[in-house]
Amino acid sequence: MELSWVNKLRIALVAALGSIVIGILAWPMVAPADPMAPVRSANAGFSGTVVLLALAFALGAISYFLAWPHGREIGILTVPFGLTVWATRSGPMRMLTQAYPQPAAREALLHSLRFEPIYWLLIVAAGFAGVIVAQHLRPVSGTPTTASRAKGYLKTEMIITVLVTLMVVILISQFFLGAFARDLPRSAAVAASQPAKGQILFAGVAAFAIAAFAAKKFFGLSYIWPAIASVFVIPFAEVAYCRGDTIQSFAETQPATSFPHAVLAILPIQLVALGAIGSVVGYWTAVRYDHWRTHETA
Repeated sequence: MELSWVNKLRIALVAALGSIVIGILAWPMVAPADPMAPVRSANAGFSGTVVLLALAFALGAISYFLAWPHGREIGILTVPFGLTVWATRSGPMRMLTQAYPQPAAREALLHSLRFEPIYWLLIVAAGFAGVIVAQHLRPVSGTPTTASRAKGYLKTEMIITVLVTLMVVILISQFFLGAFARDLPRSAAVAASQPAKGQILFAGVAAFAIAAFAAKKFFGLSYIWPAIASVFVIPFAEVAYCRGDTIQSFAETQPATSFPHAVLAILPIQLVALGAIGSVVGYWTAVRYDHWRTHETA
């Protein structure tokens, strides 16, 4: 997909649709009672989740036709852009750690965050499902069907490739999130502090863009897998950096704005929304890079 001014306009329209409908109009569905509190999946409730899934599906389908004939490549960005608005309006992670100062409560808080990225990824997946259904209604000539793509992933070699890619993406995104979402360099032997929202936005998109670039360049996989890998980043950070008495030590000796790793200062909704956008950016950057190298050496 060439990033012409027409495609830039399509991306802008899709981003505006998601930002307005989900980010602004649907904000009351997840808005916390305390305006300074973070956005969490529990805010939506069951009925709100059903409505949100249906809304994401509908927006995905609409975006496919809005970005025609590149609806599959561009339409998937609608929901992540909408969630990014929520992530920007949300209170910071430190509001939760300040509310749970005791070691046991802090540990329970971290455990409760392990599976929350799956919730936000399901919302993103609902938008992607809307794109897929719209693609079946009006396919683009010469584009592989979803069924044919899915069959390729059932081969043993591809399953191994996917698993290896997921691990590589987790490690790369973990490293660059730790590097970008810090006020001090990684070489400084100090705890990570609560990053500013702008820093989180940059860190999330940039880290997953680098990871998705590597996934495409070295494994030939699309943006889907780096986006999926975003749900494993927080659990991996907890296992790697919250072992033993780390949580108790931080709760007793460090301020609530300090974290064992910068990833733990990022909310699940921020990680998934920015991870999805970054994955798409990194994938198409790798495609354009390969195109440039091919024509450069020709």
